[in-house]
Amino acid sequence: MESGNQTRALEFLLLGFSAKSDIQFVLFGLFLSMYLVTVTGNLLIILAICSDSLLHTPMYFFLSNLSLADICFTSTTVPKMLWNIQTQSTIITYEGCLSQIFFFIVFGCLDNLLLTAMAYDRFVAICHPLHYSIIMNGQFCGLLALGSWCLSIMGSLLETLTLLRLSFCTNMEIPHFFCDLPEVLKLACSDTFVNTMVVYSATGLLAMIPFNGILLSYFQIVSSILKLSSATGKYKAFSMCGSHLSVVFLFYGTGLGVYLSSAATSSSRTSLVASVMYTIVTPMLNPFIYSLRNRDMKGALRRLLSRVVPLSSGVSGGVLW
Repeated sequence: MESGNQTRALEFLLLGFSAKSDIQFVLFGLFLSMYLVTVTGNLLIILAICSDSLLHTPMYFFLSNLSLADICFTSTTVPKMLWNIQTQSTIITYEGCLSQIFFFIVFGCLDNLLLTAMAYDRFVAICHPLHYSIIMNGQFCGLLALGSWCLSIMGSLLETLTLLRLSFCTNMEIPHFFCDLPEVLKLACSDTFVNTMVVYSATGLLAMIPFNGILLSYFQIVSSILKLSSATGKYKAFSMCGSHLSVVFLFYGTGLGVYLSSAATSSSRTSLVASVMYTIVTPMLNPFIYSLRNRDMKGALRRLLSRVVPLSSGVSGGVLW
């Protein structure tokens, strides 16, 4: 029997930022700052939408779900990375690695599906404005959001549970700062054909189909806008979907960059930088895109902060008194 070199791994080694110990302090400060900005920015978006009745519309309902998904997506990888940098450790347990893979896929797929729902919302608003309130009613929007969460969880469960059948060799080193599923599959000693098929199927269902849905929606949107005779009407229509389109380009651009860079070069450093863009930078920039390009959102944030600041001043005054 050849079972001597195969084992159910107890722990993996994340080698992402462990090589250059002389810049560990700089990396820790940089990524901690980016993480705090991501959580704070997306949390402000959620609070502004929940507290302002003017933003109780389908577009902002999906945006609040997207902000929550971005917070969770970043929190899946960054805290563990910060802990490893701070403690000079590269270890993640087998159970921790599987958990990280599961939640990473859940919230990555959720971003895909929510961006698709938002694209459909913009399509209905611009191409069928007279039927918008009928089509995008509260019940339908709730079902779209619930369906996105359920599909993401089921797809992630399928991909993660198939990992339980694998055995791993003695080399447990992952050249990443998190447990990336393709990198984990490379370490398996047993046959990964079933896992590969599951990954391709889930990617097609939860990534490619939504992406094609977004492209189709915007093809219809652009076609409808170009038919407008008024330049003001065209500008207003484009501005309605400008923020969402910017987020779509950022999300899919960095996501495709990860896989194209890994396919074009064997350099783990290039893949690492691309993954940082995809997992940390994109969720951090989304709140800025929606707040800077959206007049309603800027107004809601100002009203939220104006309520928070006097409240904190009143509390401070009471304590001093």
